[in-house]
Amino acid sequence: MSNSTKDKFDQLLQIVRTVSDLRAAASLLEWDQETYMPRGAMDARSRQVSTLYSTSHEIFIRDRTGELLDQLQDIQSDPLGFQESLIRVTKRDYSRARKLSPQLVGKIAETTSKAKSAWAKANSENDFSAFSDHLQQVIDLSIEKAEAIGYLDHLYDALLDEYEPNATSAQVKNIFDKLRTSLVPIVDAIKDDPAPESDFIHYSYDGDIQWDFGMEVLRDIGFDFQRGRQDISAHPFSTSFSINDVRLTTRIHERNLVSGLFSSLHEAGHGMYEQGIVNDLDGTFLAQGTSLGMHESQSRLWENQVGRSYAFWKCYYRDLQQRFKTSLGNIPLETFYKAINRVRPSAVRVDADEVTYNLHIILRYEIELMLIQGEVPINELPELWNDKMNEYIGIEPENETEGILQDIHWALGAIGYFPTYALGNLMSAQIFSCAQEAINDLENQISTGQFHPLRQWLQSNIYQWGRKLSAIEIIERLTSGGISTQPWLQYIQKKYSDIYKSLS
Repeated sequence: MSNSTKDKFDQLLQIVRTVSDLRAAASLLEWDQETYMPRGAMDARSRQVSTLYSTSHEIFIRDRTGELLDQLQDIQSDPLGFQESLIRVTKRDYSRARKLSPQLVGKIAETTSKAKSAWAKANSENDFSAFSDHLQQVIDLSIEKAEAIGYLDHLYDALLDEYEPNATSAQVKNIFDKLRTSLVPIVDAIKDDPAPESDFIHYSYDGDIQWDFGMEVLRDIGFDFQRGRQDISAHPFSTSFSINDVRLTTRIHERNLVSGLFSSLHEAGHGMYEQGIVNDLDGTFLAQGTSLGMHESQSRLWENQVGRSYAFWKCYYRDLQQRFKTSLGNIPLETFYKAINRVRPSAVRVDADEVTYNLHIILRYEIELMLIQGEVPINELPELWNDKMNEYIGIEPENETEGILQDIHWALGAIGYFPTYALGNLMSAQIFSCAQEAINDLENQISTGQFHPLRQWLQSNIYQWGRKLSAIEIIERLTSGGISTQPWLQYIQKKYSDIYKSLS
């Protein structure tokens, strides 16, 4: 690289680092808003977040950024080199960002900041009307954003592309149709079987003891608490301000023994992905998960393929029994395992079992499409939600808190996000299957609390790349094919045939 080219790259890198730092500062304020911020600070916090995002956006979309990208486009010595990867990813982000004015970015940040607070209040008070006006503003701004970005076939594609690059609603529909066709017979077969005993899961379990147990598990699987932490929030999430500062949140239910643990495992899957990106990428656009689908594959892998496995509980169940002797002392491991994997229709997505979970996602995806297309008034959403829940899951939510208000995503402005959950589910099974082939005796390792080999394999094949490789490139490297429904369906069939005789 010539001195002139190096100087141009250093200029570009400085812009990227400045923008990344401003975004990280905004994310820190948002994390604080969800955890420790006093409610009275809402207006000031909305303004502060808006200022940081609009300022970072304005710096990024300046003409100088585009000039540097044009002058550096011929660097092609190593497609996975730091310089080449950063130029490629920055060019993609710049092209998209230039289509959004700083005023629109700031308006979205301010609106969603207020919407988050309104959602939290509406959720706690079971009152959708307290959130509906905010949601309408979010939808209107999402449509304005999609129109500014542009699309080939569908307005929704512009929003989906933000979370799952290069994916389209047509592709998602094709995958969901295949998934639904194969999944419905499995669900129908299971629902007629006797349900495993599970009442003991909902006895009273001290929240502090649950927290301590969960923290020990997170340390064991490899989440680095020297470079991260866990806190409580209304809706579990993870975020990072750098590779070395990754934050998790969870929620503890004293009447649900495993909800908090599985939330922690889920978010730790996200967190270990961020912590596993090579340190040289820190402070740049490369230091992120490559897509929300790939990110979700890691959270679901640790929550489900690991955390809900029989092998995992061979390692941890005796410890849990000792902590809750009164409730669990006479419950055998096999009974506990079947209970935590019970297939039972749930109104709440985050409490849904593995088998029915994807139906929750399909419901949300279809509603998002209707909202973006203007096919449903905001005030009719609670009824529409309940109707679809009854049609797909077979139950109707008891109230708005466990119905239309249960997810924070729309308050965040994350329209286009939900499909990535199902895509992540599919990828988690593909990736775990590859890990099983590559790691000798993986199941036995998990049953003895040896998680390092799995984590190192994920580090080498998934984590380290950040955004250097796309999700589809990673899947193709591992499987020589694209995203497929078959590994996940085979995993579900095998696992649940041991629990439900109708699948045997």
